[in-house]
This record gives sequence, C-alpha cells and structure tokens, in this order.
Amino acid sequence: MDSGDRLPVGRRVAYWRARRKLSQQVFADRLGKSKSWVDKVERGVRALDKVSTLQAIAAVLRIDTAVLLGRDARPTDVTRCAEGVDRIRAALSTYDIALCRSAARGPGLPADRVAGDVAHAWTTFQHARYPQVIALVPGVLANAQRCHADDPGAGRALLVEAYRVTASLLVKLGEADLAWLAADRAVAVATGDPVLVAAAAVQLGEVLRASGRARAAMSTALAAAYRIAPPDPDNGTPAELSLCGTLLVQAALAAARHGDDHAADELIGEAADMALRVGEGHDHHRTAFGPTAVDLARVAAALELGDAGEAVAWHEKTTSRDAWRWLPAEHRAAHLLDAARAYLQADDPANAGRVLVDADRIAPAEPRYRPAGRDVVARVARDPHAPATIIQLAITLGVT
Repeated sequence: MDSGDRLPVGRRVAYWRARRKLSQQVFADRLGKSKSWVDKVERGVRALDKVSTLQAIAAVLRIDTAVLLGRDARPTDVTRCAEGVDRIRAALSTYDIALCRSAARGPGLPADRVAGDVAHAWTTFQHARYPQVIALVPGVLANAQRCHADDPGAGRALLVEAYRVTASLLVKLGEADLAWLAADRAVAVATGDPVLVAAAAVQLGEVLRASGRARAAMSTALAAAYRIAPPDPDNGTPAELSLCGTLLVQAALAAARHGDDHAADELIGEAADMALRVGEGHDHHRTAFGPTAVDLARVAAALELGDAGEAVAWHEKTTSRDAWRWLPAEHRAAHLLDAARAYLQADDPANAGRVLVDADRIAPAEPRYRPAGRDVVARVARDPHAPATIIQLAITLGVT
C-alpha cells in the first residue's frame, strides 16, 4: 500500500476494509458500531480519538496498529546515541594533557574560539538537540581541557562550563554515573571561585538526585547557595540571585524526593522571593531562573510528594503565562514530561497525552531520547482511554 502509507487514518481504514472485502455494514457490526459511524470515520468527519478503538479496528482488519497508522512509523534509532555516550566516556577518560602525551601536544585553539564552542554546545542543549550535543561534547571537552592547561586563568571558567553541559546532557540520557564524573570534575576545577563552584553545584545537585542521593543533593545545593547568597537580597546582582535561587530549587526538589514537604515548601518560597527580584526572561549562568521557572519547580516538587492535584494546578496556572514561552525549549519540554506524569497520577490520560504531544512538538528529543520520556510515553499509550494521537509517537519510539 505504497500510496496508502500517506493517507489519513480514516482513508487507511477504508482501504483495508475494502482489501478484506468487508462492507461498511459488516465492518460496523463486527466493531459494534453503526454504519454511519464507519462512514464518518472513513470520510474523516469523525476522529479516532481512543487507542482502544484503533486497536479494535486493527484487530477486525487483521493488521497491526502501526500499519493502520502508517508504515512510515519507525522505532527511534538510539544506537547512535549509545555510541555517542561511549565517545563522551572516552573523552572523560582521557588524561593526555596531565600525562603530557603526544596527543596533547601542538597548538590549542584560542580561548575565544573555545568559548564560542562551549556557548554553542549550551545553546544546542537548551534547544534540546541532544544528538547534536552528543556529537559536540567530546571535542568541546578536549579543547576546553587544553585551553585550561595552556592558560588556567582564561581556561578555568570554560572548562567548568564544558563539564557542566556534559553533566546536564548525561543526566538527560539516564547516564547518572558518568554525569557524576563530569559534575565532580566541574566542582574540582571551580574550587577557589565561589561563583564557579555554585554554578558547578547546580549540575552536581541534579546528578545526586538522579543517582538517588537526595540527602546529599540537598546538603550540597544548600551549602553552595548560602555560600554565595548576598547578605541583603535587595543588593544582590541578578546573576548572584539566579545561581542562589536555582540552588535553592535544587535543594527543594531533593527535599521533596526525600519526602520532606515542609523543607521543600520553605526552600521554594525562598527561591520565589529571589526570582521576583530577578524577573522573567533571563538566563544567568544557564539557569533560566525567574518566577515562572520557580513555579514549574513547584510542579516537580508536588509530583515527588505524591500530590498530583497540586502538581496539575500549578502546571495549568504557570503555563498560561506569556513568560512560559520565554523559557528554553529543553526546560519547557522537560516540564511537560513532569506534567504528563502528574496527569497520569490524577487519572487523566487524555491530558497526559495532550501535553506529551506538546512536548514532542517543542523539543522532540525530550520524549524520544530521554529514558524518562520514553517511559511516560509508554505508560500513556498503554491506557485504554489515552488519545489516539499518542499511539503514533509510542510506535515511533518502539515502546508499545
């Protein structure tokens, strides 16, 4: 059915019904529907909006649901991703510069060129183009390491940022142990500079939470936050407040993971006060910190504490703001995965499917390359009352 592969679902139903030599009436009888219902489906007047209905139609037509939805659907190829992670592991395992091996000799790139490459890696990450970041990171790490070796003063911040973006990427890919190595190196290089240590501690907090070490994550984030907290928040710079507030959010999420709702609420409240002073639309130290980011963190904290109703309420309130659209694509799509989990916990698979489709539109790599994203897509697709729009994504990911 080469031409049929490009047809709308209703037309595919008509195609396969005719192939099976079933009249509309006989087909309707086998489905327990009316002939009028079948006719409207085939003409595209009526949408097929339930996975259970699609599965029933596919069963009557004796075809796979993937065929009914179009054989252009293919499982996402994650092999390249795994190979890319291996290259990042190799880059983190290289000690050529420290050992003065020949591979490290020769002129390195100028610091401004390395700075541009690091910034490009961060921007690509914030656009959630993870396959491209995977390809960039080994070279960025090597050049930043060489730059730091040649000129520690100029190269220090660049190497910290290279390790930070590497750690953030690896957390996304579910590689917590390898992310820990990158985050630990960022902290080690930053030692002696409170601002750089605070920046590196953001990723260290993420890694510790992803590794199941909530108490350590909370302790680390708080220590870094209070070390750089201005004595009077009114006199703090937006960059200082952004780092401090982001670390407080990390500590709050760790507290929520640990089940301490009181500490989580207090810490998010402190972060919210700082966010009001920073305002919206900023990205100091790659934090995207502001009032909207803090309120999105309330969703994640409520979800950790098992309060799906609270999580859904904060999601719907926060994403209705204009400032929601100012956040990086990675931040918004990651939040939508949390929102989908909240809707599932609230027994609302239709809205869970809706926000997943939004996440796939905003940043396809979030549901397609993140293990956490693939997991929530599979959970939504398995619900018999889930919207049909999500089944195509589930089939594409190979998680049905």
